[in-house]
Amino acid sequence: MELEAILVALDVGSSKAVVLVGEVTTDGALDIIGKGTVPTTGVKKGLVNNMDQAVTSIQSAVEQAERLSGLTLEAAYVAVGGDHLESLNSRGTVAVSGAHREVTREDIERATEVARAVTIPSNREVLHVLPRDFIVDGQEGVKDPEGMSAIRLEVTTHIVHGGATALQNLTRCVRRAGVRPDELVVSSIATGEAVLSETERELGVAVADIGAGTTDLALYAEGAPFYTSVIPLGGVNVTNDIAIGLRTNLAAAEQLKMQFGSRESKDADPSTEAEVEIIDDGVARPARKADVTEITDARMRELFEKIGEEMSENASAHRLPAGLVLTGGAAQLANAAELARDVLQVPVRVAAPEGIGGLTDNLLVPQYATAIGLLLWAANDFLTGEQQR
Repeated sequence: MELEAILVALDVGSSKAVVLVGEVTTDGALDIIGKGTVPTTGVKKGLVNNMDQAVTSIQSAVEQAERLSGLTLEAAYVAVGGDHLESLNSRGTVAVSGAHREVTREDIERATEVARAVTIPSNREVLHVLPRDFIVDGQEGVKDPEGMSAIRLEVTTHIVHGGATALQNLTRCVRRAGVRPDELVVSSIATGEAVLSETERELGVAVADIGAGTTDLALYAEGAPFYTSVIPLGGVNVTNDIAIGLRTNLAAAEQLKMQFGSRESKDADPSTEAEVEIIDDGVARPARKADVTEITDARMRELFEKIGEEMSENASAHRLPAGLVLTGGAAQLANAAELARDVLQVPVRVAAPEGIGGLTDNLLVPQYATAIGLLLWAANDFLTGEQQR
């Protein structure tokens, strides 16, 4: 197939920086041709707290991706996280222009701009104005009004904005690493591109990407997001509690969490009463696996309760019959879906990213959902020719 475009995704999280290089072919297929993943320093809870360290992490991931793809990477779509992100919904109304009263792309853009004209503090920047649906002369639920006859056009949009300083610091880091940001994309919305089905989006669903430092949450209904937020809890909170509870270091606590927290190892050895070995500075000592499970469950239950609060407080106008989709590295901890179902009393599944080919070894797993979703977002932007969504 003839190559259409080369696209780059950059996700700078609290634990890792990921760069993916994708090629779009004329038939719309998207294949990964380069990737780079390095541990992140200088980023905490999705926010840059040491610029030099963050720049070094980004540069290392970019260099890995360049070596594998054989390309020089100049620009990228960049994921944005952190609990500075907030959202709201707004409606814009315009009279349809033109002698034939036929809705044009310009009419849609004018209505979207009217919806965008909401008052937000001067220290905030708008990241997305996403059309949810349209009302054409009172007819509700229109997804694409272009070409329809109408006198009046209304659009309902979902607007996401973030702290100007946080966004500027992230942008500055990316530029210092030698990459131009093409677009900043909210992590939870990028994640939805990779793990949600069209049916789930239409019915109503929540997606929670449980990262190291934060959990990115988005609520969808009628095919589009209507609420996005970031909860400042993630997998590192589980690690910290294990380290404190078992009086061990963070490296040993992380190893315990991953060794006995994955569903695979849990299924292989369901006994939680067995002893495990902790090694601190080369010295081995025993601990009970039940203690690891108890600490993990307590912290994850707290997170799911917070997710439940966000869902109940912000989904009053929309039912979410498709429940909750979990992704991100901490979503793979033991019995995460079962615990979430118990807390929330809704359907829950753990999802890995889909919809992409090429060099996908070790990438089609929950912890890469945001990076792959970001690449899918970039590809959709390119294929539809939209510069703003």
